[in-house]
Amino acid sequence: MEGMISKLGLAASAVSILGSVYIYFVQADEMLGVFVGLWAPTLILFSQEIEKLMD
Repeated sequence: MEGMISKLGLAASAVSILGSVYIYFVQADEMLGVFVGLWAPTLILFSQEIEKLMD
């Protein structure tokens, strides 16, 4: 079970990046694509901090 929250945060950030690329290029909404992509590091850091609090 250890490390699961960090892995979940990493997976969520990967989905954010892929969604960002899709929105930016396929839907041609540059501003929304950048906004969605900026959530990736936030999700990683947030999940790591939650995991530290749970130890």
